[in-house]
Amino acid sequence: MPEYQLHELVYQADPLPRLNAVRSLGATVLLDSADPRYQLGRYSLLSAGPLLQISDQQPAKQTARLLREALQRLGPAAWPSDTALPFGAGLLGYLAYDYGRQLEALPSLACDDIALPALAFGLYDWAVVSDHQQQRSWLVCHPSVPSSRRQALLNRLQQPAATLGRFQLLAPFQADQDKAAYAAAFDRIQQYIHAGDCYQINLAQRFSSRYSGDPLAAYATLRQRSPTPFAAYLETAQGALLSLSPERFIQVQDGRVETRPIKGTRPRGADQASDRALANELQGCAKDRAENLMIVDLLRNDLGRSCKPGSIRVPELFSLESYPNVHHLVSSITGQLRDDCDAIDLLMRAFPGGSITGAPKIRAMQIIEELEPVRRSLYCGSVGYLGCEGQMDFNIAIRSLVCHADRIHCWGGGGIVADSIMELEYQETLTKVGNLLNTLQPACPT
Repeated sequence: MPEYQLHELVYQADPLPRLNAVRSLGATVLLDSADPRYQLGRYSLLSAGPLLQISDQQPAKQTARLLREALQRLGPAAWPSDTALPFGAGLLGYLAYDYGRQLEALPSLACDDIALPALAFGLYDWAVVSDHQQQRSWLVCHPSVPSSRRQALLNRLQQPAATLGRFQLLAPFQADQDKAAYAAAFDRIQQYIHAGDCYQINLAQRFSSRYSGDPLAAYATLRQRSPTPFAAYLETAQGALLSLSPERFIQVQDGRVETRPIKGTRPRGADQASDRALANELQGCAKDRAENLMIVDLLRNDLGRSCKPGSIRVPELFSLESYPNVHHLVSSITGQLRDDCDAIDLLMRAFPGGSITGAPKIRAMQIIEELEPVRRSLYCGSVGYLGCEGQMDFNIAIRSLVCHADRIHCWGGGGIVADSIMELEYQETLTKVGNLLNTLQPACPT
């Protein structure tokens, strides 16, 4: 089998100068482990200028076929004996939360005011991959890339970094619904829960503003303030996604599957003592543990649709992960992919992630469509890669902003269960996105 061609680059912890250098090639994608202190965020990768692009113009089964055909067009490659990286070439892109409409029967009630494809992937035959533990970076090219093109990419990547443009909000962020409307949706969820329709619903609200300038400049500011292991920046012809996600949706490596749902949140404390008290409260809270366990059970079922019987395990339950503005409860579910399934089967059968829908999943999605006044777009979707060798890694696009036309949108949500308290749940939506909104707002006109 032919090998990937690797050219070692000077290591740069910040990938944005190199992303900016190849940006004019179009359809830039960055999967960004924005803080190497998080063990899950060892690698970052970026690429641009795809060979072809696939969007959601086809039914789900046909889209899955197109994705497989694209990967087959490149074909797998071997890694040199001294270096093995998680990705070299393949598909990079996203599934919006609303791609779930291609997979399940859902009503159409919420306002759909962001005209972005529900699915968008590009086929990329090269990537810049950085290993933040070893502090090494490479230009990785598929064996099919001619030497002249490899050299052209190297020339771009080694040029002095261009200055990023400016970004400015033109007005403060405003919620798309008021607190009373959120409270009414909360009460309706409680009625559904007590009637036995569902156990948990993830209810979100959207904050919007107008902006001018370069979304990449906004992302540069956000990743400095809120570094996370599953961040991403992605551009399409219609807009951009700025994701500061702490959550992995699903990973496949050598047939081993892992998903890491987040359920349970507390703000960080003002000092060490209060911060530790909030973390201890979260870990000991019966309500948050029950909420997390509901989603673990849901995802065990989702993985079981594509994994070998008896292979599903829960190696982590209720682990604490701490980020600049919040503490989270995180669990891990693993399995072994069945011989008759590939990563695309798994992705389509498990999407969207159960941590951002509720349980049971399909009924939860129907209730979300009824109660949230606007569609989620890319929020709560997934961004990631499908590699030529069958590997896969996707995030859950929470803590994410979408730029479209001259508008920028950000969502905050949380799981509602029977013993949820409206005021606390409402505040949690503000806590989760407050760090992002406040980072962009200081220079905003009043």
